Amino acid sequence: MYKSVTAEEAVKIVKSNSKVYIQAAAAAPQLLIRALSARHEELRNVEICHLHTEGEAPYANPELRDSFHVNSFFIGKNVRHTLKAGNGSYTPVFLSELPLLFKRNIIDLQYAFIHVSVPDQHGYCSLGVSVEATLAAIENADYVIAQVNKQMPRTHGAGIIHSSKIDVFVECDEPLPAHDMVEPSELEGKIGNHVAGLIEDRSTLQMGIGNIPNAVLTRLTNHKDLGLHTEMFSDGVIDLILSGVINGNYKKINRGRALSTFLMGSKRLYDFVDDNPFIEMRASNYTNNAAYIKQNPKMVAINSAIEVDVTGQVCADSIGAHMYSGVGGQMDFMRGASLSNEGKAIIALPSVTKSGISRIVPSLKPGAGVVTTRAHVHYVVTEYGIANLYGKTIEQRVKALVNIAHPDHQESIDKSYFDLIRG
Repeated sequence: MYKSVTAEEAVKIVKSNSKVYIQAAAAAPQLLIRALSARHEELRNVEICHLHTEGEAPYANPELRDSFHVNSFFIGKNVRHTLKAGNGSYTPVFLSELPLLFKRNIIDLQYAFIHVSVPDQHGYCSLGVSVEATLAAIENADYVIAQVNKQMPRTHGAGIIHSSKIDVFVECDEPLPAHDMVEPSELEGKIGNHVAGLIEDRSTLQMGIGNIPNAVLTRLTNHKDLGLHTEMFSDGVIDLILSGVINGNYKKINRGRALSTFLMGSKRLYDFVDDNPFIEMRASNYTNNAAYIKQNPKMVAINSAIEVDVTGQVCADSIGAHMYSGVGGQMDFMRGASLSNEGKAIIALPSVTKSGISRIVPSLKPGAGVVTTRAHVHYVVTEYGIANLYGKTIEQRVKALVNIAHPDHQESIDKSYFDLIRG
């Protein structure tokens, strides 16, 4: 049996001038995070590395800049302010390649903060709702500190580690951060209808969290034999799995299983995946590997964007030069889907922002990042329809994308683009 200590005792091992990796999303170990942040007066120059994390991030307080610096591989809302404040940085990396940064010692980790289920009778814990790059962090960090939670689901797949891999244990019994599904709006429903119309029976799906993916999923109840190979999923897939619509029978990779690298949703989702062999959790260098993704026939990747220019360039990580989120896994799946037999790479987004600014634009904002190139996108979908860009000339793309922009902006987009190229 393992010996448990308090979170305050556990984080005493962390020294100044070191690097810490924190497990992602809903698995971010809040007890350890709070305890480490509380040591700010005695620590200096500790780099906190992670993808998006749920919950609080007190170490990201700009007043603690001398103690902690945030290195985000995908920028979440709780640390977005650090880039402007100067106590945070963003490292661009495909989610498929993030584990390599640790395995190749490009980022030299001293500590891994993880969040696991209670060990079973054989001493094995589960990483639960988030694997991503955590396995690589565990393998390459000098010390592994685990928050052992009675409420962490025990998921199947590669995220099973023996307790001997853990140096320090902190027990807790706390619910995970949860998000209930929100009913999609009428606009989101229209986008969902368009996207659902592109999905054929026996397709394998990749989609993220949010109202548009949920709107798509609610419109797939009459489909048959769908598969799931994604980097993440939420509550929207549960009923489709229970009804047999998603069964994975025609996948080529992990057939008969729903594959993911992290999960976020409601308590219903966490209860559903607990000890459920249909759900298989793998590291992101597996789930997001385009060489594996493309082996699924009719692979459908559904992603979103901040803006798309009329030639098909997709900005999904920044607002102009200001970083907002990150590269993530969009390109991993867009490329994998485009190489799949009868695959489809889809970008779905509302035609305008909440303030009425067009998201279909003549050109991307100065400094905006191109996450997905114009050569990778097959379809762009808004509430006004579907633009099929695959194999189309620039002129044909411009016409198709203007046609699915908001009617109030179509004329100005068209004129501005041609003024731009003639200028």
